[in-house]
Amino acid sequence: MNSALSSYSDYGYNSEIEYADPHRLIQMLFEGALKRIAFTKGAMQRKEIEEKGKYIGQTIEIVGGLRASLDKEKGGEVAANLDALYEYIGRQLLVANLKDSEEILDEVAGLLTDVKSAWDAINTPAVEVAEVVEGDRSVQVTEEAVTKPVQAVNSRANRAIKAYSV
Repeated sequence: MNSALSSYSDYGYNSEIEYADPHRLIQMLFEGALKRIAFTKGAMQRKEIEEKGKYIGQTIEIVGGLRASLDKEKGGEVAANLDALYEYIGRQLLVANLKDSEEILDEVAGLLTDVKSAWDAINTPAVEVAEVVEGDRSVQVTEEAVTKPVQAVNSRANRAIKAYSV
């Protein structure tokens, strides 16, 4: 994942990478991939072949980082399905590059957006409302109960992050 995050520094995210938990790092990879797909489409429209290749390459690197971050032992069928999806996305990015296909980029962006939405929902805070009684009045107080996965990022994923932050 370090190599996937290598280009994040170009956009001022170094400190966020340094302090982000593993869940946020994955969110950042999705965000970075989607941005680069948009950049690729722009380069295609402007007929900037070198830029198109650069952004497609960065997107493939990011998807590789997402793939490397999968825990196939603990993730079971979900991890296996994501692995296959990320492999498909990588192949589709290559085809999009060869065919200058914005339609394929749109398909890939849609797939990544769907997975990102599911990933984002994992970390959505649950809001609890408590009623506090003070004398003769009561006040409703909300408290966010945030649960974040705490797990070490594996060495392959760490390499993708490092490369993404360069």
